[in-house]
Amino acid sequence: MIAIGIENGALQPVQRSIPTPSANQVLIKIEAAGVNRPDVMQRKGLYPPPPGASDIPGLEVAGTVVATGAAVNQLNPGDSVCALVTGGGYAEYCIASATLCLPVPEGLSFTQAAALPETFFTVWSNVFDRAQLQPGETLLVHGGSSGIGTTAIQLARAFGAKVIVTAGSEAKCQFCLELGADAAINYNTKDFVEEINRLTESKGVDVILDIIGDDYFPRNLKCMAYDARLVQIAIQNGPKAEINLLSIMLKRLSITGSTLRARDDNFKAGIAKKLHQKVWPLLASGKIKPIVHSTFALKDAALAHDLMESSQHIGKIILEV
Repeated sequence: MIAIGIENGALQPVQRSIPTPSANQVLIKIEAAGVNRPDVMQRKGLYPPPPGASDIPGLEVAGTVVATGAAVNQLNPGDSVCALVTGGGYAEYCIASATLCLPVPEGLSFTQAAALPETFFTVWSNVFDRAQLQPGETLLVHGGSSGIGTTAIQLARAFGAKVIVTAGSEAKCQFCLELGADAAINYNTKDFVEEINRLTESKGVDVILDIIGDDYFPRNLKCMAYDARLVQIAIQNGPKAEINLLSIMLKRLSITGSTLRARDDNFKAGIAKKLHQKVWPLLASGKIKPIVHSTFALKDAALAHDLMESSQHIGKIILEV
């Protein structure tokens, strides 16, 4: 099969053997695969795959099951699925844990379905499971126009929360507003701390989903309400930050974070069940939807990474196989 390998920091088409599923896995003929920032980090040598994972990049796929392991009884050849994987998505075929496969929601294409697993698993796990966002609370999302951001806006609104986002241009801010955000702050022209305090009448927000890190951390603390929760899921600006412990103590703040790729299949399967029960009906009804900005042919994965690194996109970038 044709896959996209990493050679000296560059993406190159390579020939690989079609993988064989183990007892609890399925083999998927890939129709589309999502492109994510962890893929870019892996290409640069900054995010090696966990032990046992494929060295081929790609963390989410959609396609057709063509073979199942001996212990798999919930899926059959011919089923249309999307799946969260630990690697191997940039290829014509990929193996996935059967428990991490979800049906392609009714009315969605393979391209749209490939935009779901990585962001929906991540947002649900962090915003709803870890941070326990409640109806009526306010969520601040940094990078509101990203795949994570567009997913967080829709899910938070669907479950009764208010949403404020930051984004890097007026066009991106406007898109977020049209998607359902209650307010959008252009971080290139406004101080988001001042804007949050103005928008919340100095109360602050209840939950922050941050992908930036570095100097955003102390600024986030200034935006948080009493008993608020900050979830760190990426560190695009760097891992180090100055911490004011007194403000954490006085406002009873909770600081947490996570990465998803290295978690075991049992943990991820728990998220999959919740998504299937609570979110997949919203996708089938059209109440929420994946936001796909651009598609590229598999062989043009390098161009997809160029677009990802330019930050000119809104929503997801997808490879079509």
